[in-house]
Amino acid sequence: MTAVGPDSASAGGPTVRRILLGTQLRRLREASGVSRQDAGWAIRASDSKISRMELGRVGFKERDVADLLTLYGVTGEDGRAALLALAREANTPGWWQQYGDVLPHWFHSYMGLEEAAALIRTCEVQFVPGLLQTEDYARAVIMLGHQTASAEEIERRVTLRLKRQQLLARQSPPRLWAVVDEAVLRRPIGGHEVLHGQIEALIEATKLPNVRLQVIPFALGGHSAAGGAFTILRFPDKDLPDVVYIELLTSALYLDKREDVDHYSVAMEGLSVEADPPSSTAETLGRVLRDLDVADR
Repeated sequence: MTAVGPDSASAGGPTVRRILLGTQLRRLREASGVSRQDAGWAIRASDSKISRMELGRVGFKERDVADLLTLYGVTGEDGRAALLALAREANTPGWWQQYGDVLPHWFHSYMGLEEAAALIRTCEVQFVPGLLQTEDYARAVIMLGHQTASAEEIERRVTLRLKRQQLLARQSPPRLWAVVDEAVLRRPIGGHEVLHGQIEALIEATKLPNVRLQVIPFALGGHSAAGGAFTILRFPDKDLPDVVYIELLTSALYLDKREDVDHYSVAMEGLSVEADPPSSTAETLGRVLRDLDVADR
């Protein structure tokens, strides 16, 4: 399990850069036959510090990286320059850092990973996925989880969520594959008017070439995501493994072990088969709209 937060390194901010640099340093250390303990000694640190660096869990001091490269026999100016530049970039804050007052510490890593992802697969059983929420719907969801927050704080959280959505419209955007339980579409978050606007926005989203939306119908009964929502992130860089993100009430889990990722990938594949096909999603959403109109009369 790894706790981790637009080219693959630069798009994801410091989180992705740290992972990439850590991976390169681990490969160089292993190729040179240096132990973690000896590497730690070289930079006046412990072997556990080296382990955290190689996993991208801590920041990098440029001096430490330079000392490690020397220890590993990397003396060529070009090779050193590229890795030292990556070390400097790894300490450059992502755009979301300006929202640090309202952004949970455990969500910082997700922001970097989401920005760098080439494919985002998500299953939701309670809310519309954050990347597809309208402003009014997002505000209603946020107010549910922050009932004592000030109006100013709520609006900053809404602004942050809407700014996240810009990645779907950027040049070379990630693909979003969302599977939602029909209950998500029927739950009147913010009231019928807000939900009506949200369903209309989802219909428009289904027209985007990089968005696939599927609905798990009530008629199916139980399904493999009954345990809760999750997201699987895949990256264009081969050095970055898929990451499963599971949000809890006051923290989050980031899973990147192959067996864990495989388990969730199988569940996601199953859901895509169990859910109605993407071609019928607009029809399903239209039916929900009609039912809302009837309820409002």
